[in-house]
This record gives sequence, C-alpha cells and structure tokens, in this order.
Amino acid sequence: MRGDRVAVLVSGGVDSGVALHRLVERGDLSLTAFYLKIWLEDDAAFLGSCPWEEDLEYVRAICDRLGVPLEIVSLQQEYRRRVVEYALGELKLGRTPSSDILCNSLIKFGAFLEGAGRDFDRVASGHYARTREVGGTTHLLRGVDPVKDQTYFLCRLSQEQVARCVFPIGDLGKAEVRRLAQEIDLPSAERPDSQGICFLGKIPYDEFVRYHLGDRPGPIVDIQSGRTLGGHRGLWFHTIGQRKGLGLGDGPWYVVSKDPETNTVNVVHGEQLADHRRREFLVVDPHWIADEPKTRTLMVRIRHGEKLWPAEVLIEGTDGVRVTLDEGDPGIAAGQFAVFYDGEECLGGGPIG
Repeated sequence: MRGDRVAVLVSGGVDSGVALHRLVERGDLSLTAFYLKIWLEDDAAFLGSCPWEEDLEYVRAICDRLGVPLEIVSLQQEYRRRVVEYALGELKLGRTPSSDILCNSLIKFGAFLEGAGRDFDRVASGHYARTREVGGTTHLLRGVDPVKDQTYFLCRLSQEQVARCVFPIGDLGKAEVRRLAQEIDLPSAERPDSQGICFLGKIPYDEFVRYHLGDRPGPIVDIQSGRTLGGHRGLWFHTIGQRKGLGLGDGPWYVVSKDPETNTVNVVHGEQLADHRRREFLVVDPHWIADEPKTRTLMVRIRHGEKLWPAEVLIEGTDGVRVTLDEGDPGIAAGQFAVFYDGEECLGGGPIG
C-alpha cells in the first residue's frame, strides 16, 4: 500500500475523521478526501432539515486541520436511481428494504469508484471493519468492536471492491476512536454519531415515504382472534416486529405479518409473541464476497447489531440459501438482509424472501 493514491470518504463524523488522521500519520500515502453528496435535499427539503451543509462544515474543518485536500462529489442522481427507487419498490410490495446496504455497494464503493474514484488505488472509509488478503483473495472481517461492527452494511461488496477498501479504524473500539479524536483536537471529536437511513438525514422517515407513496388506510387485525383493533395509514409505514407507533391500547402489540392483497397489518399481543417466532427462511439472490461457504454451520445476522445467531444453512442452487436458526425471532421480515459469518469473516448475504 506504500505510495498508493487513496481516496478517503469523509462524512463530518468522528469515525471518518479519525480514519483520515490515521492515514495521514502513516506519511507514505497520497491522500485526497471526498465528501459524497447524496442527500435528497433538492426534492425533499421541505420535509425537514438535511444536515449536509453542517456536515460539510465539519468535513472542511477536519481536512484543514489534517492538511488534506478535499473534493465534493454529487451522487444524488445515482442514489435516487439505484437506491431510492429500490427502497420505494420494496415498500410498495410490503417488504422491508435494507437501503444502507445498497448505499455502500452501489454508491460509496460503486458509483464513486466508477467515477471520481476510478484513478485511485484504494478507497478508505470510517467503517468498523477489517480486510485480510490470503492467496490473492481479500476477505472481509468484522471490526474488533462487536457493538460497532459494520460488516452487516458491507455484505454486498464485490471481491473487486473489497480488495480496494481500506478501513483504518476497524481495529479500534468506539471509545478508542473518541479518545484519539480528543487527543488530536479533531473538530468532530464531540459530535454525536449519525442515526437513521443515510439518504434521509434529519428528514422524518414516515414523511418521506408519504411524500412518495401517499396513504393507503387499512385495518390492524389481531391475528389470534381476527378482531379489528384499529387502522393503519399504509402497509409501508410498518415492519415485522414493530411495537411502537401502532396506536393500540392494552398492549404491547407487535406486527407479525402484512397482507398486501387485503391491505392488512396483523398483530399479536406480547403474551403470544413467542408463538410467532420464525426459525426458517430462504435468502434469495445470495452474494458471496470471496468464496461460497464450505460448512453448513454458520452465524447469521438478521439486522445490524451485536446479535449473531447460530444457524444451519443449505445452499439450494439458484433458489437461494435455506437458513434454520437455532432459535426463533419474531422480527424477521421479507426484504430484510440476512448476513452470513464464519468466525470473524463476513461471507456475504442477501434479502430474505
């Protein structure tokens, strides 16, 4: 990597700032920082405050502090076409899209490398992840911080993409990153972590969905008794496992299924939730970063977070991967991504059918 030209993706947060600092400290790389403008403020600013201007102020301050040149690249049209249209299409079908996974594979490490980043040897980011090359193949490894590990969101990267990736803070915990930022007086040292879907910023998710899909009211039904308990504004405002925001009394109530044909949201009371845990599902269109797994016993992550489920997997050719968890979970939704792990390696993943 010595002497490589490295494009560093910076967001204005503490993670990408420390990642840039660690690369600067090496002293043997040609670095250019890039801020990717993917917020949809041009067509949805009236829904809320997009923080890209504030982000950019932090990015400029960080780059000035570290002496790294900065370029700003707009990928809004690519994001709208490759990610937003996908998300809206999934929501219309009653599924739960994983937009941030596609943001990484199709935009940050996709459209960017196809355009402004094509002349760089490597691309670096502040993701909590690691890579390891073995015999000419690059493997994606979990970050050492089990809570902050972000390989779930990187599961659709191709071998070519992963081979060009650099994750400078993957060997650090979040507390260490904060401490480093404070030690070097990084402008973003005390800035809170960003939350939510990457293209929305501070735009309320429900308002964004309503702007594109509108309302389609229907019943909320207790699946145990068949009794209508209330109403919803549209299937796309709800996901499997949801508890908050249902507007029902005598709870807690949980969403366990959605029926697009009857436009019904089905719920159960918390006392019956255990009866609706799901152990088996099919992962369609699976993607493997390096090699197809050679063992049937893997760990599976069905949402971002520390939880990894032991599972038996059976690759069924073009039909996908049949997954059987050791124990059931009531929050498994169609469209949501399942990501496979063998030890510390993230093997890849795909959407649940």
